[in-house]
Amino acid sequence: MQTQSHVSNLQDHTGYWLRFVSNHVSQAFARAIEARGVSVAEWVVLRILFEKEAESPSNIAAQLAMTRGAVTKIADKLIIKALILRAADPEDGRAQVLSLTAKGRRLVPDLAGLADENDSAFFGHLSAADRKALTRILKEIVQQRALTSAPVD
Repeated sequence: MQTQSHVSNLQDHTGYWLRFVSNHVSQAFARAIEARGVSVAEWVVLRILFEKEAESPSNIAAQLAMTRGAVTKIADKLIIKALILRAADPEDGRAQVLSLTAKGRRLVPDLAGLADENDSAFFGHLSAADRKALTRILKEIVQQRALTSAPVD
C-alpha cells in the first residue's frame, strides 16, 4: 500500500499570492492605458524613448530582453498611432533609430500618472516602510535569479 505524501494547497505558496496580486495590478494598469489607446508593451517602449532623443530598436530590445523583431512590431504600431517616428541613424545611415513625436512626448507623463495611480490603488495602504521592503525583496529576487526580461505583457 502506497502512503500519500502531503500535497500542499495552492494558497500555501508565496508564488500563488505573488501571481494573484500581480495579475490584478497588471490587468488594472493595462485597462487604464488601453483606454488611452496604448498597450503595456507600447507603454514600456514609449517610456524608454521619453528619456532619449532617439534610440535604436536593437538597444531597446537589449534593455527589455526582447527580440529586435518584437520591438519592431511594437514600433510599427506606435508609428501608426503617430506616437513615434523611425528615421535613419545620423551616425550610421544603414541603421535606424526611434524617437517620440510631440504627441508621444505629451502622452508619456499622462500614462506615467496612470501607473502612479495604479500603484497607489494597490499599495497605497501599505506604510512607506512596507512598500520599500516589498520593493527591496522583489528586486532581491530579480537579482538572485538573474531575471532580465521586462514585464511587457
